[in-house]
Amino acid sequence: MVCRESDVNFDAAYSYGSYEGTLRDLIHLFKYARVESLSLPLSRHMAGALPRDERFDLVLAMPMHWLKRWLRGFNQAELLAAPIARRLGVPLARNLKRKKLGKPQAGLDLAERMTNLKDAFYLRHPEQLAGRRILLVDDVLTTGATLRSASALLKKAGARRVCALALARAERRYPAAGSTAALSALSATASASTVAQPSGCGIGIPTTTDEHSQGALHARSGSAS
Repeated sequence: MVCRESDVNFDAAYSYGSYEGTLRDLIHLFKYARVESLSLPLSRHMAGALPRDERFDLVLAMPMHWLKRWLRGFNQAELLAAPIARRLGVPLARNLKRKKLGKPQAGLDLAERMTNLKDAFYLRHPEQLAGRRILLVDDVLTTGATLRSASALLKKAGARRVCALALARAERRYPAAGSTAALSALSATASASTVAQPSGCGIGIPTTTDEHSQGALHARSGSAS
């Protein structure tokens, strides 16, 4: 879907690959089997999806409600954002907070997602964000509703530019050659490491035959959805 400029609060959106095949399996291992060590290699792939001419003053991770974070044990977006901030040489800020738990976004259409996210976020010390170029990091970009809601707050606070970066985008894309082998090796290593996880931490990852490689993808404003 092509979004009109008035529908998009962020200036550009970038993603490493499509939410399918090996990348989807890795995200499931990372989030649900709690293989936190995947955050570093996955964040390197994400950083590679950023254009070299992009410049940022700070990085923000998409926040989780405190209860959801407590139940999972970590915020996956923050684990991905921290090494990206170090790589860019800018601070990882924590001004963006989530105050409303809401219903799960899965299964909701765009209008329902936006309603679900109404008043979900707030900013601490919004004056610190005025005039800043901000990179907003999340794990999966689906409709963009969560990013739009958060970006609207950042723009209202006076942010000069807000770009979104996701590990995966939940839509089918044509793959770029050359990255499937690296992801498959990473997936095999991560899967093996779950053997040592405490009881109750692992989940079953479905076998997939869809071995699409994950190329660096991006959608600039006017085409982000």
